[in-house]
Amino acid sequence: MAIVMSSPALDLASNRPLEPEINHPPCNIEAEQALLGAILYDNNAYERLTDALHGRHFYEPFHQRLFEAMEEHIRKGQLAEPIVLMERFRRDPAFEDLGGLRYLADLVDRAPPAANAPDYARVIYDLALRRDLIRIGGDLSATAARDMEVEAKEQIELAEQQLYNLAETGGASTGFVTFGDALHGAVEMAAEAFSRDGGLAGVSTGLIDLDQKLGGLHPSDLLILAARPSMGKTTLATNIAFSVARTYAYDIKPDGSKKTAQGGVVAFFSLEMSAEQLAMRLLAEVSGVSSDRIRKGEIDKNEFSRVRDAALEIQGAPLFIDATGGLSIAKLAARARRLKRQSGLDLIVVDYLQLLTADGGGKETNRVQEVSAITGGLKALAKELSVPILALSQLSRQVENREDKRPQLSDLRESGSIEQDADVVMFIYREAYYMSRAEPREGTPEHLAWQEEMDQIANISEVIIGKQRHGPIGTVKLHFNEELTKFGNLAREGRYDPR
Repeated sequence: MAIVMSSPALDLASNRPLEPEINHPPCNIEAEQALLGAILYDNNAYERLTDALHGRHFYEPFHQRLFEAMEEHIRKGQLAEPIVLMERFRRDPAFEDLGGLRYLADLVDRAPPAANAPDYARVIYDLALRRDLIRIGGDLSATAARDMEVEAKEQIELAEQQLYNLAETGGASTGFVTFGDALHGAVEMAAEAFSRDGGLAGVSTGLIDLDQKLGGLHPSDLLILAARPSMGKTTLATNIAFSVARTYAYDIKPDGSKKTAQGGVVAFFSLEMSAEQLAMRLLAEVSGVSSDRIRKGEIDKNEFSRVRDAALEIQGAPLFIDATGGLSIAKLAARARRLKRQSGLDLIVVDYLQLLTADGGGKETNRVQEVSAITGGLKALAKELSVPILALSQLSRQVENREDKRPQLSDLRESGSIEQDADVVMFIYREAYYMSRAEPREGTPEHLAWQEEMDQIANISEVIIGKQRHGPIGTVKLHFNEELTKFGNLAREGRYDPR
C-alpha cells in the first residue's frame, strides 16, 4: 500500500477532492477512510489496533470525532455502525458537508478486510508523528529566530523534552486515564511483586531490611536521603546504585525491546565527587581493599590482583556517572531522558540536591524558592520517566545542638518543599561517629566503659525513615564498614551475610 504524503480529503461518491488544498502536512485520508470503514463493517477490527492510536492522530477533524465515537460505543459493548452513529452526528456541519449517512455507508462499502486494519492504523499514527515533528521544528525555528530572550541552550532542552514526549507517548501529554486503566497498572505491579523473590514491588536496594521496610524503590517516587557530613550518605547511595546496576537482567519483549527483569540501568549525577572517586569506592567495595590504601598505593601484589579482577568483573555494569558540577534541573532532566531513550533507565541518583540549580532563578529568587523548584522538578521527572529518583540532601546544623542527635524532618535544609515533594525521607545516623568525638582520657575507668560501648556500636548504622507515603516509618539497622566505605546487611541469627 502506497503512503500518500499529501492527499486531500475525497468525496467517496464522486471520487473528487473536497477541497483543492495545497502544501498539506503529511496525511493519508484514504488510509483514514479505509480504517474507519473496516471498523464500521466489523467492530472486531478495533480489537486488532494498538493502544497507541487515538482520535487526535487522524488528520481530518471529522474523522477524529468519528473514531472517538466508534471507540466509545465499542468499549461500552454497543454496536458502532452507520445508522447508530448517524444520530450522534446529525447536527455536525462537517458530517452533512461530507454527505451524511451516505458518507458512512460508502466507508462501509469500500472497507478493506479487517485483517488490514493494523496496517492502516500504523500509517495514520506515523503520519501524525510526522506532523508533530513538523510542528516542533517550526516552533523551534520561530523561537530561535525571533525570541532572543530565551537562551539557545534552553531552547535545545525544551525541544529535547518535546521530542522525548513524542517518542514515548506520541503526544505532548497523556492526559486523563480511566480508573480501569489505573487499576490494571496497579494489578500488574502487584503481580510482578508476587512473582519476585522477596515480594518486592520496586527495585531492590540490595539491603534486605531496607527493602522490607520500603518494598524496594518504586517507579515515580522521589526518595530523599539526608544526613550530616561524614555519616555516609554518598556511600549508601553509591552502594544502592551499584547493587541495582550489578544485578541488572532483562527479558526480550516480542517487539525486540528490553524489559528489566531484575536490577536496572542507573544514572548517577555526582555534583560533588568525580567519576573516578566514585569508581574507586566501588573498587574497594568489590575487591575488599581499602580505597584509601588503593589511592596511596599502599597495597601488595596480591591486593592489586584483587583490585584488577574486581575492575574486570564490574566494568560492564550499566552504571552511568555524570560528574558535571553546577548542573541545572533542566539539564539533568534532558540527560536522563536521553539516557533512557538510548540505553534504558531504572534509577536516578542525585548527589546532592542542594548543588543543583533551578532554571530561570534570578537574584530575586531566594534559596527556599530555588530548592522548591528543584524538588518539584525532580518529582515531575520521576513521574515522567516512571523511575525512582534517590536524591541526597544536607541537614542543618541544629542537629549538633541537641543532646539526641538523631535527625528529624525539621532538620532538612529548606525542609518545607523537600518534605512536601518527597515520597520517602530517610536519615542516616551513626552513634559511633559522635561517641568517637567524646573519647575520655586513656587509662581511666570512663575510657574502659567507653571502649566497651564503642565495640558494640562501631559498625552499626541506622537508617531512619521519617516519611513514607506508601508504608510505615521506623528505623532500619545496617552494617557499616568504614574502611571499605560500604553498607551491608546486619548479621543476625539465621543470617550471617554482612553484605
